[in-house]
Amino acid sequence: MRFFGFGLLSLTGCRMLLGSPRKVATLHPLLTDLARQGGGERVEVIDLIGPNGDPHHFEPNAEDLKKATGARLYLAAGLGLEAYLPALKSLVPPGTRVIETGASLPLLHGGCEDPSHNHDDHEIDPHWWHSIDRFRRATTVVAEAFAKEDPEDAETFRSNAARYRETLDELESWARVRLATIPKNQRQLATTHAAFNYFCSDFGFAAFPIQGINREQSPSPVELAKLIAELKGKNVAAIFPEKESNPKLLEVLTRDTGIRLGNPLIADGTNSATYETMVRSNVETIVTGLTR
Repeated sequence: MRFFGFGLLSLTGCRMLLGSPRKVATLHPLLTDLARQGGGERVEVIDLIGPNGDPHHFEPNAEDLKKATGARLYLAAGLGLEAYLPALKSLVPPGTRVIETGASLPLLHGGCEDPSHNHDDHEIDPHWWHSIDRFRRATTVVAEAFAKEDPEDAETFRSNAARYRETLDELESWARVRLATIPKNQRQLATTHAAFNYFCSDFGFAAFPIQGINREQSPSPVELAKLIAELKGKNVAAIFPEKESNPKLLEVLTRDTGIRLGNPLIADGTNSATYETMVRSNVETIVTGLTR
């Protein structure tokens, strides 16, 4: 497995001076938004993955880490999503903390079969951010991490987090109202990756992830026939693709089941300006797809 691409030698040979504790590096698009919300003007957020980055395939190289020179904190989603974290922890300067934001949150087990993830034989589902409640709890995790690095501004960070939690409260209330328009017998959420179990748990949907559907992997003819039968038997109204769904396989599934193809869902915050943008987009996509 490739860790950090080229440049490991140059990274280990250079000095990364410990700078301001207010400089924070993020390894997930949604944590970039969370860090900005919680830190405000007191924190400089170094977004290593970028707004279009995919957390499933991102591995920081020496040039990425050079951008984060002086950062005392790295924020990761955790729970094995970033398989490179052990290597990262060995490369950052002494005293730098890598915070696995999801590690202290209430978690769901099972549902992820992505071999690139490293979470104890996939017993823990790492996609906690699809629960607004978990994301709201994560504001405290981040605020306290900031406060530990910069005690003088601790109350500012806590105040920022409290204010953002009010925004998330409103977002959750809005989502519940919109999703209530979907009849209960149509609340089957079929997606092309097991990323929405937390969403389904929070909002009363049955999760039906189509495992293994990506551009590199397709089910065998026997597996495909079984999948088609399951979809027909689950009263699934729509299949929602994601960024890296296999288009040919989705075409076969929709053709052979008669189930319509919904608009794409945003699984990891990619191409979303903020967490709120992602949630609103996904909720509207699901409502539209299941109430036609």
